[in-house]
Amino acid sequence: MTELQSYKPELPSVMVDDAVRAALREDLGRAGDITTLATIPPDAIADVVIASREEGVLSGMPLARAAFRAINSDIQIETLIDDGEPLAPGDVVARIKGRARDVLSAERVALNYLGHMSGIASATAQFAKRIAHTKARVVCTRKTTPGLRAFEKYAVRCGGGANHRFGLDDAILIKDNHIAVVGSVAATIEAARAYIGHLVKIEVEVDTLEQLAEALPANPDVVLLDNMNAANLKIAVAMVKELNSATRTEASGGVKLETIAEKAEAGVDYISTGWITHSAPVLDLGLDMTIG
Repeated sequence: MTELQSYKPELPSVMVDDAVRAALREDLGRAGDITTLATIPPDAIADVVIASREEGVLSGMPLARAAFRAINSDIQIETLIDDGEPLAPGDVVARIKGRARDVLSAERVALNYLGHMSGIASATAQFAKRIAHTKARVVCTRKTTPGLRAFEKYAVRCGGGANHRFGLDDAILIKDNHIAVVGSVAATIEAARAYIGHLVKIEVEVDTLEQLAEALPANPDVVLLDNMNAANLKIAVAMVKELNSATRTEASGGVKLETIAEKAEAGVDYISTGWITHSAPVLDLGLDMTIG
């Protein structure tokens, strides 16, 4: 059997450019980088390295490069480590050379993206490593920073995770409040199926094994097993295999680095967690400069 090629994630350049320019406008304000303009000679040239201060996984280089080049397209950037690759303390990620004023004015925006996105990629990699011995995949949620969702979800992919839905419009996810209004799990699934097109998936959240038993005859594409302990997850997976083997299983709720393995070992297909996007610590990357 031919092994499938797994391509690295990429970001559309137009998306990157728009976001970076907005970030630079926010930072430069109405008068530009007045500290740099007041203290750095116009003709000073900077040789810069961006280096990791700690272990992790890199993400965000397309945005960092775009930040420097948006200030001055003549800035030279040599990327030494690509997104998705591991980092050790002291690793040099990139070498940059250009007018010192321009490099300094872009520094914070570039490092903000790198630190935040690399933190997400690093956290995701830690979660993925804990469940590498199972079939489960760690996936993110919509618990993202407003305006940064596409980049945070890209960072999850850089860390070896997968993406859940990107918004309210690309998949049906029936939750407890939808069911409460409609009145039953099965009726909510049937209403959703009557509304959507044939390419849209339907996932339903269930809190109990009784709800799961009601949901499976309605043929959801995925069942989200919310806040179930490992014992109930195993029972739920067995029920799905017996009653509707085409349905995929997703565990969610209370997912921590310490608990993800036991959830994965229950046999679920996916484990979703918002922690990797909304609470992952920033990875410490720094910019070191010499002036020529």
